[in-house]
Amino acid sequence: MSEYSLVKGGKLNLKGHKEKKRHKKKRKRVEEHEDSEMVQDIASHDGWWAVEKFDEVTGSVAIEVRPHTYVIALDNGLFTTGPPHDEGEGPNPEEVLTAVRVSDSKVALKSGYGKYLSVEKSGVVAGRSDAIGPREMWEPVFENGKLALLACNSCFLSCTEEDGDLIAKSPKVEANEIIKVRTKAEKQTEKKDNQPDIDKGSVKLSELSYVKMFQSFQDRKLRVNEGDRTNLKKAKEDGSLHGMLLDRREKMKADRYCK
Repeated sequence: MSEYSLVKGGKLNLKGHKEKKRHKKKRKRVEEHEDSEMVQDIASHDGWWAVEKFDEVTGSVAIEVRPHTYVIALDNGLFTTGPPHDEGEGPNPEEVLTAVRVSDSKVALKSGYGKYLSVEKSGVVAGRSDAIGPREMWEPVFENGKLALLACNSCFLSCTEEDGDLIAKSPKVEANEIIKVRTKAEKQTEKKDNQPDIDKGSVKLSELSYVKMFQSFQDRKLRVNEGDRTNLKKAKEDGSLHGMLLDRREKMKADRYCK
C-alpha cells in the first residue's frame, strides 16, 4: 500500500474528455448582476444615475454625500446636507447644482442661487462667487469605481459629522470623502466604430489603398481606374463600396482576385 500513498490524488481524466471553461459564463453573470444593481440604483433615485467618468459631470447634477442624502444650498451662501430621501425619490430643486466644464479635468459648480461653490481659507465650502476663478474649480477624481471631489486647496470635499456642513479639509480620501455625483441627463452609450481605417476618408483614397493592397502586376506601377467616382460615394453609404471597387479594379486587370 506504500506505493499508492506516493501517487498524487485528484480527479480522473478520461481520454477525450475536456474540462468545460466556465469563466465566460461567470463573467456574464457578474455583468448581468452589475447591470441589475445599476437599474435598481437608478430606480431608487427616481432616474438620477451616478456618473462614472469626467465627461458625464455636466449640466444639472446632485452631490450625494450619504445614501439618499444630498448637498443643499442655503440662502446665506453656505452648504449643508439635506434630509434623507425615501426610496424612489430624487433630489429636491434646491439640491440640484449646475456643473460647468472649465478644462479637461476640472468643473465649476453653480448653486440654484446663481453662485459658484468655492473653498474659503478655513476649508469651509461656500457659494458666494459670481465668477469662476481658481478657487471655484473642482477636479472629479475617479478610482476603482469611486469618486471624490478635489478642491483648489488640494483637499477633498466632505461634510461634518455633527451638523453636515460642507468642507474641504482632508488631503486624503477616506470613507467620508467618497461621494456620488448624480445626473438625470440621458446616458450616452459608446458606439463601437466597426468601419475599417482604410474605408475612412475620401473614396479616392480608399480606392488607391485597395489597389495597393491587391495589386497583382509585376512592374509595381499603380493602375487606378480614373473613371467617374460619383457612384462610389453612394456605394459607401449603402455598404456596397467594396464590391464596386473590385469591379473597377477588374476592368484595369489590377487585382489578384479578378475573375
